Amino acid sequence: MEECNHDCSSCSANCADREKPDLHEPLNKLSRVRRVVGVVSGKGGVGKSIVTSMLAVLLRRRGYRTAILDADVTGPSIPQAFGLHTRAEGSDVGIFPVTSKTGVEVMSMNLLLEKETDPVVWRGPIIAGSVKQFWTDVLWGDVDVMFIDMPPGTGDVPLTVFQSIPVDGIVVVTSPQQLVGMIVEKAVRMAELMKIPVLALVQNMSYVKCPDCNTVIRPFGKSDLSALAKQYRIPATAELPIQKDLATACDAGVIELFEGNWLDGIADQLEELLK
Repeated sequence: MEECNHDCSSCSANCADREKPDLHEPLNKLSRVRRVVGVVSGKGGVGKSIVTSMLAVLLRRRGYRTAILDADVTGPSIPQAFGLHTRAEGSDVGIFPVTSKTGVEVMSMNLLLEKETDPVVWRGPIIAGSVKQFWTDVLWGDVDVMFIDMPPGTGDVPLTVFQSIPVDGIVVVTSPQQLVGMIVEKAVRMAELMKIPVLALVQNMSYVKCPDCNTVIRPFGKSDLSALAKQYRIPATAELPIQKDLATACDAGVIELFEGNWLDGIADQLEELLK
């Protein structure tokens, strides 16, 4: 229409823009997932999987039914963090996720391999297709919030997830380095392009606390986390310390035993999303 101002909220006309098809893949008919939160990073090695695991554990501690879809097919680490080493089983109606000790439902490529150390040597489209199948073919049951642990970057898998799964928001994980601003901006801009809100920004390896005097030491300099959050209008932030106990808990498969209130504010934000 010639008089169109491209603001669909104030218009009742049925045009092509309003009638865009829904590209989301259907969830398994025997499953119900209320909210989906993606955990993303612009680069690898920033602690995305540990943030995913901790958020799932925190919401589970608050009484919510949580699940993790491990979309990092070639570098899956979620099963190790939860100490899950049994293979997932299936039936005629779908694949059953593996349940952690406290009740977190998990599906990961490592739970389907003959050996955990077997590499997944697949091209992008096949990897992206397997992630969609984790959504459509897994019998998730009744889930309040599902966390999707994304591979780093803005390639095939994140694009597939954003287009195929109804993601309600993302949490961006980063580290305190000079390139952080650029990396965060890439992730935020991709979310904007896909019209997905950024719920929180987590800076991992932000500081070290002296065990004797509790002095906070910042090896990478003063944090600019608040400035980044303000710049990109991100409502919640959190800083994770460099702490041996967290790494040890992941390596030992007991992330569900972690103690710390670093992500409580983001858990509060997610509770509001659920309400």
